[in-house]
Amino acid sequence: MSTPADDDLSRVMKTRLEKLEALKARGVAPFAYSCDVTQFAAPSTAAFEAAEGSDEAAGGEVTGRWAGRMVGFRSHGRSAFADLEDRSGRIQVYFKRNVLGADAFSLLDLLDLGDWIGVEGSLFRTRMGQVTIQAGGFELLCKSLRPLPLGKVEVDDETGDRVTYSGFADREARYRQRYADLAVNPRVRDVFRARTLIVSAARRFLDDLGFVEVETPVLQPLYGGASARPFVTHHHALDRRLYLRIADELYLKRLIVGGLDRVYEISKDFRNEGIDRFHNPEFTMLEFYQAFADYEDMMEVVERLMVTLAEAAAGQPRIVYQGTGIDLAPPFARLSFVDALADRLGDDPLGLSRAELHARATALGTDSLDGAGKGKLMDKLFGELVQPSLVQPTFVIDHPRELSPLAKARRGAPELSERFELYVAGEELANAFSEMNDPIAQRARLEEQAALGAAGDDEAQVVDEDYIRALEYGLPPTGGVGVGIDRVVMMLTDQASIRDVILFPTLREEE
Repeated sequence: MSTPADDDLSRVMKTRLEKLEALKARGVAPFAYSCDVTQFAAPSTAAFEAAEGSDEAAGGEVTGRWAGRMVGFRSHGRSAFADLEDRSGRIQVYFKRNVLGADAFSLLDLLDLGDWIGVEGSLFRTRMGQVTIQAGGFELLCKSLRPLPLGKVEVDDETGDRVTYSGFADREARYRQRYADLAVNPRVRDVFRARTLIVSAARRFLDDLGFVEVETPVLQPLYGGASARPFVTHHHALDRRLYLRIADELYLKRLIVGGLDRVYEISKDFRNEGIDRFHNPEFTMLEFYQAFADYEDMMEVVERLMVTLAEAAAGQPRIVYQGTGIDLAPPFARLSFVDALADRLGDDPLGLSRAELHARATALGTDSLDGAGKGKLMDKLFGELVQPSLVQPTFVIDHPRELSPLAKARRGAPELSERFELYVAGEELANAFSEMNDPIAQRARLEEQAALGAAGDDEAQVVDEDYIRALEYGLPPTGGVGVGIDRVVMMLTDQASIRDVILFPTLREEE
């Protein structure tokens, strides 16, 4: 059964289709092949105003061809104004009948908001003081057959704030129709431009340190490098099971074995897990590995990296995230995982039995505890009791050994591992190890993980015989880091949900 909104949309689209046929009947091609654009809204306006202010001219002579989407239109009989939006911003266009000619001017009646047009002309300033294109001619580049949600609405954001959006009050509709969301929300476009700046800055930072960017398999015969449930697929020609990677780690360390002593990858990883504000099944990771370094060295690299990314996105290391000021200037605080958890539990977590840890986690309402060992239970408790308080940048260091099977044991404390996680605004942004390079110890650690998997932990790691073979050839001392790009972008662009920084997030099936 159709709704009034559906009926209204059908009528509007029917009218636009009628205009399309009228344009064709007049010999106008409604879907152009190209347009030779020579000017953009913001820089051409700036050039005009700069020339206006010079001693050499009373006004700026700026001419050329602009192109963009028509997002506003006002008719005044023998003249009309339109708002043209391109990648740099908006600019007003003035159409005059006696300049364009009656036939061309009448074509304006067949245009709609959302149409893409090209305009040739020169800039002038109107009596109202607005820099405007005096159109000497225009052409239709693409006829919009479906109206964009251009009306302004106010909605409650996930944080509880009142936020103005252009037409999309339904957040899921905005994510599902990201093309329309981008078209009507300049702020959304700004977020994804900032994401590009952040990723580019990360590449430059690592390139300047002598790292080599590499590519490793997305389809893997064994998943590894993290504790997570994988996505499973089947290759028909090879008749074998394959997995979408959950991490790049084991392949990148194979490359260190091979003599590429500094490597990194910016990759898509996949984990078959729940969806919330900070988790999407498909996400972007930056992983980098440096030979002859340990986790202490990598802390210093991460501090410098975070400042670099903040400056790329915000111009400085001091930012505001969801109303809270964050200072990313080094040095970051350091906090012992075990000491912090002991302080909240009132007991040494390493001294508690698995049953006692399980009871504490259950009492807090923690889920996904089936088959969990002591390490995972401590991690769950840490997430509930300590993590939310880590607002300013904090390195949480020296995790329980069971929780970090790919990390070397802590010097002087073999029950712990040389590992750190970076927390900002209560969320983990990075994870790093002094990488395990003893193949005998690594096999034992992975066999412990396999036993946890057999006991019901579906996020336990598996034994990778080829990776152990690589370690047997010799992995030099290595420090490795994984950085969640999506979460970093969230923080640096002040976005409440990971879906606001992923162009096409994973959603439930559309009804």
